[in-house]
Amino acid sequence: MKIFTNVAVIAASALLLISCGDKKQNAEIKAPEGMNVLDLNKYGKHFVLYIPDTSKAKLTISEQSSGALDIKVGTNFAVTINEQAADINAKKAEIKDDEVNKFKSFVTDEPNGILWESEITKPEFHFLYNLKAGAVEYSIEDIRSTDAEPFGKETIQKMYESAKTAVEKHIEKKDV
Repeated sequence: MKIFTNVAVIAASALLLISCGDKKQNAEIKAPEGMNVLDLNKYGKHFVLYIPDTSKAKLTISEQSSGALDIKVGTNFAVTINEQAADINAKKAEIKDDEVNKFKSFVTDEPNGILWESEITKPEFHFLYNLKAGAVEYSIEDIRSTDAEPFGKETIQKMYESAKTAVEKHIEKKDV
């Protein structure tokens, strides 16, 4: 009887571990201080993005006809998410060849992303980051506005880090 009980306990434990699987991607995700977690699953993107605290600035999410998703928080956070990876090397060549917005330097040059400084009349910063969530590849970049001053280096770095630290998350289907 004792052997049967031990076998039953071991079997139950094994089944429990197998049924739970690796749930770390869907564990509760905590945002860094001053940031909120934005779950993009309801927009068909299986990841979460850290965005500035929305109690201090208005959050606006716009789905574009091109399929891009624009996310803005106040006037200091504006990114667009495209459902395909960007060609980083082609983008680098485009940046260096720009006759109007003169290339200064790459502040960050990594395999999945770049952050660079350029100048029209004064320095400005921009970024591009490729992210893979599940089988889907995305590119995330800052939104450039002709109506406002370009973002400063610190603001762009914050958006770049947000893109770089995006966390894959799938909605778990509930049994009915």
